Amino acid sequence: MKKITSLLKCTAVAALLFGTALQAQEFPTQPIKLLIPYPPGGSADMLARPLSVELQKELGQPIVLEYKAGAGGTIATAQLARSKPDGHTILMVLAAHAINPNLYPNLPYDTRKDFAPVSLVATLPLLVAAPLATPANNIQELVTYAKGNPDKLTFASAGNGNTSHLAVEMFNSIAGIKMLHIPYKGSGPAVVALLAGDVSLMFDSISTSLPQVAAKKLKALAVTGAKRSPLLPDVPTIKESGYPDFVVNGWYGILAPAGTPKPVIDKLNQAFAKAAKLPAVTEQLASYGYDIVASSPEEFGQHIDKELGLWEKTIKDADIKMQ
Repeated sequence: MKKITSLLKCTAVAALLFGTALQAQEFPTQPIKLLIPYPPGGSADMLARPLSVELQKELGQPIVLEYKAGAGGTIATAQLARSKPDGHTILMVLAAHAINPNLYPNLPYDTRKDFAPVSLVATLPLLVAAPLATPANNIQELVTYAKGNPDKLTFASAGNGNTSHLAVEMFNSIAGIKMLHIPYKGSGPAVVALLAGDVSLMFDSISTSLPQVAAKKLKALAVTGAKRSPLLPDVPTIKESGYPDFVVNGWYGILAPAGTPKPVIDKLNQAFAKAAKLPAVTEQLASYGYDIVASSPEEFGQHIDKELGLWEKTIKDADIKMQ
């Protein structure tokens, strides 16, 4: 009897492994839905569009971009958590993914347990951009003006809890200043407000603000990365402007629902890496300011864990609370 039971267990395991391998071999069998947690026109959209064209060629199925904006990206993320774990629904996450569990007390998902990392696709610095009328042309002048004119400077963000929000809160704390936060529903609407002069500045993804700086409709005060951007070699970093501990980068990665078979995850990972590293795609994305990473699933998981710790400290230090 024991031998029969053992044989049945082995048969069941073999059948499961065979089924998983077969599923991965056949994947994808239908269009792949790529959820974007912000509106069209933002930095996530600018990254997703050229990648989706090449992914479609690589995977042999249409890549459908579905925009689910709102609540700092949690609406789209919650949808992914409820999706079937077969690789046909995936999500592009930004740094807000590691911010939200420290910001929202009752998320409808578990940031660590409900998702399977696929790849950290790209990073890019933020650009401190301002309307031409803003009374500062660099970080030192910005801090001086803010200290002499309390509560007069306002900053736009792509939404409450977004990197473009918390990066400024982090800078406020380090520089000892206060600027009033004006949230918008995505980078696109925030840049429109910036161009209209409705706000004083924005720590925005360089990909969305750079064209306006190049057109001399906005001015660049600094970038937030560890080194200067090759796209703006004359614009200093905040780090070299007197704040050596301040380095913030935006990042973009792909998640699948927890339980997605590893062979499917690996196939998606390889497809994203191949698409992102095609010379034409790399050149286009570099012109927007992105640095291609195309990490392994394991490396992306480690990156998320590190970011969770960084933003937990920032939120506690700034005493930010949201419902």
